[in-house]
Amino acid sequence: MARISGADPNKQGLLSGVLTMPVRIAAHHSKILWGYGQMEQSLLGSQLVDAGLKDLAQLRVATLVGCPF
Repeated sequence: MARISGADPNKQGLLSGVLTMPVRIAAHHSKILWGYGQMEQSLLGSQLVDAGLKDLAQLRVATLVGCPF
């Protein structure tokens, strides 16, 4: 469970709608949210590695750092 509550999507302007908890937490700080968006966009735009291998790498990193998401 997160230590801080997520930002209210109805008060976020561009972010209104259904958001996952990591994005709601990052929405408290615009620079972190911007970096998060850039990372996701880069990951999805990369064509050098198969999608299955990217998924495995994400799962491994999440396991190593103990990410609950």
